[in-house]
Amino acid sequence: MAPRGEPVSMEREITSQVQMCLPNGRLNPEAVGWSRTPMHQANLRGWGRNKRFEYWCISTPTHVVALNVSDTDYKVTNAGFFLDKKTLKAIPLAEIQWLKNGSKTLKGMANEPIIGTGKEIQISMTPYDGGVKLRMDSERLTVDLDVVVPPNHQSMGVLVPWSDKVFQYTRKDNCLPVSGTTIADGVEYPVDAADSYATLDHGRGRWPYSIVWNWASGSGRTDGREIGLQFGGKWTEGTPSTENSLRIDGEIQKISEELTWIYDINDWMKPWRITGSRVDLTFTPIYDRYSNFNKVIVLSEEHQCFGYFDGEITSEAGEKIRVASIFGWAEEVKRKW
Repeated sequence: MAPRGEPVSMEREITSQVQMCLPNGRLNPEAVGWSRTPMHQANLRGWGRNKRFEYWCISTPTHVVALNVSDTDYKVTNAGFFLDKKTLKAIPLAEIQWLKNGSKTLKGMANEPIIGTGKEIQISMTPYDGGVKLRMDSERLTVDLDVVVPPNHQSMGVLVPWSDKVFQYTRKDNCLPVSGTTIADGVEYPVDAADSYATLDHGRGRWPYSIVWNWASGSGRTDGREIGLQFGGKWTEGTPSTENSLRIDGEIQKISEELTWIYDINDWMKPWRITGSRVDLTFTPIYDRYSNFNKVIVLSEEHQCFGYFDGEITSEAGEKIRVASIFGWAEEVKRKW
């Protein structure tokens, strides 16, 4: 990857189905690249460093709700989160099941049902022709949502190789209409597809022991234009891949340069800056969702800030497009596993 600010070569676009791994379990070189529709089959092998996860986050004018099922070989996590955007009341939920292999329900592609069953939290993510049904049952949070995936809808998938032994495929999909209901502590919050958006983070890979990453995402409209923002940082540096892209009126436009992230780790609520040759954005947080799980050899520390993006993006054709009050999030996460 070229240093920031220098010209970069566009990553190879993958347009046909490809398996992530060779028969020996190592990375298939032909899988390195990006796609605008799901093309990667995550035929992971072995045990001990694989990570499979499915994360959905829904933003509405009134609230945010998220569902997550993840399997890291030695533990399965079912998690949920709710935020009232007006009162900033938050409900974080997580249930960890140790030494339980969830890979039977977290396979290769994102078109298979995902079932997360615990004692306190039950989650299902069920694809169907034209959408995905999201369900969550717990004592404090109930979710019943229908995500619509329009015909010919584009998403951004990319395989990031650290080496032929450790690599990650991620598919980021935003600007998806969603409807249904969220019930938080007995209060019902309607979700209307006219002004609510779902975002998917689908991941399958084999990770290094210690990693730090940034992720930012936003969905919305400015001046009648549909705008989807998808940016990542830190974890892709030194590789031939990035997870940066723009969605402009339904079209995914890849960004192959590393972007510059500026934020204050002593005050996460200060505005963030994300910039590059085609990105000039300020992110203003309204809430910092902080979590810290530290078992010495297993660690997860996360600041996921929710808020609004403002500024300007530039299309591949050179068109300057205003971004005004696009809701989303920006995060820094540290993990050891």
